[in-house]
Amino acid sequence: MAKNIIVIGGGPAGLEASARLDALGYTVFLVERDNHLGGHLALWDRLFPSGDPAEPVLRGLVSKTGSTKILLESEVQTLNRLGKSFRISLSSGVSVIADAVLLTTGFDLFDASKKEEYGYGIYDHVVTNADIESYFRTGKDPRIDNPERIGIVHCVGSRDEKAGCRNCSKVCCATAVKQACELKAKFPKAKVYCFYMDLRMFGRGYEDLYLKAQKEYGVRFIRGRVSEVSEKIDKTLQVKAEDTLSSTPLKVSLDLLVLMAGMRPSKSGSKVAKMIRLDTGEDGYLSVADGFTGMQATTIPGLFVAGAATGPKTLPETLAEARAASALIHDYLKG
Repeated sequence: MAKNIIVIGGGPAGLEASARLDALGYTVFLVERDNHLGGHLALWDRLFPSGDPAEPVLRGLVSKTGSTKILLESEVQTLNRLGKSFRISLSSGVSVIADAVLLTTGFDLFDASKKEEYGYGIYDHVVTNADIESYFRTGKDPRIDNPERIGIVHCVGSRDEKAGCRNCSKVCCATAVKQACELKAKFPKAKVYCFYMDLRMFGRGYEDLYLKAQKEYGVRFIRGRVSEVSEKIDKTLQVKAEDTLSSTPLKVSLDLLVLMAGMRPSKSGSKVAKMIRLDTGEDGYLSVADGFTGMQATTIPGLFVAGAATGPKTLPETLAEARAASALIHDYLKG
């Protein structure tokens, strides 16, 4: 008799793990609170550093799920240990007893309106990285109207004690540089400025993307935090910052300001963790058994984790963790 596995979270990690576990012959239940699969990947237009479209990647992940039982618009109501098994009840009324549980609850984007000095939700032409991706996908956003001067602010809600997040969100720099290139390609006459603390372009091809932004697109990189944003009568934005390399204060007029909202722990993931009494770290992400050799295991036998539920991850890292978690679950269930 096939053993049951519950995967909580239908983003890239959940999809990849479900496909692997289904191929191994397990009965897999994939629980997703939204009415669609893909998590944040479903909302993205193109991926860094290559610029490949996100949609075919997501379509490929979904197509491999095989006979996985996908439960959309289903939130976890209870999750309890039942001997060596787990009992889960969902908002849809479904209850399942499983031999193992995998948490792939992902992340939430930082709410940029909490940084009031940047004016998100207050000024007409302040948007976030997620808004820009939506615009690239749909071509529609009344706040974006052929801008001639565009600013991009890195580390919004990341590496910021006041925002309650000391950690780096890992993907914001690459996302900012990618979007700077895309905005310049969309609006060739526009001047594009990136305001950064320091650039963390650590992955393969990332540095090439950065050089491309400078050489091919003429993006100007300014090392320094934006201190204040205000709106003028004509709805343009006045941005005050400091170029810390030259110790020079700056005042720039912009038609569009893009905020790189960082990753924050998933509220739904934290909620599920409390149900099963799984610890979270000081940063709010789910705790693992061992940060070196047990990244996909937890201190609770039969409970596993993968992807951005345990901290900021790139898409390749997320998929690699999903495969590792699947192998670990297989070993666990085989004894």
